[in-house]
Amino acid sequence: VDNVQVSLGLWDTAGQEDYDRLRPLSYPQTDVFLICYSVASPSSFENVTSKWYPEIKHHCPDAPIILVGTKIDLREDRETISVLAEQGLSALKREQGQKLANKIRAVKYMECSALTQRGLKQVFEEAVRAVLRPEPLKRRQRKCVVM
Repeated sequence: VDNVQVSLGLWDTAGQEDYDRLRPLSYPQTDVFLICYSVASPSSFENVTSKWYPEIKHHCPDAPIILVGTKIDLREDRETISVLAEQGLSALKREQGQKLANKIRAVKYMECSALTQRGLKQVFEEAVRAVLRPEPLKRRQRKCVVM
């Protein structure tokens, strides 16, 4: 990536409750986290803030996070659209993902489809860049009031 040879080690951690106590054992020494949700699954989107972000921030507060909307091909899939509509739901929009990325202070928001390969390579390139060229930590703005 960017003329730097890297070796990636990927951990696809299980989301099942049975693994809640074991999963954090894989977190130490992690350089970057990809929090992924399916754009066709509002519940997976909610899990970003209810489960994944708090868990990662607890165990690795300084590690950069990239939020990734997956399965973007399903936004145009008639069957998926129909199933979601029957539940009064719709596929999540890019803007919703970007807003959530800002809320959790992710270094980047990206979308991809493993089925079509769209955006997939870029997700991993940006993960490497987040480690090779980390954004400087923004200082907290302090306001001084003199009375």
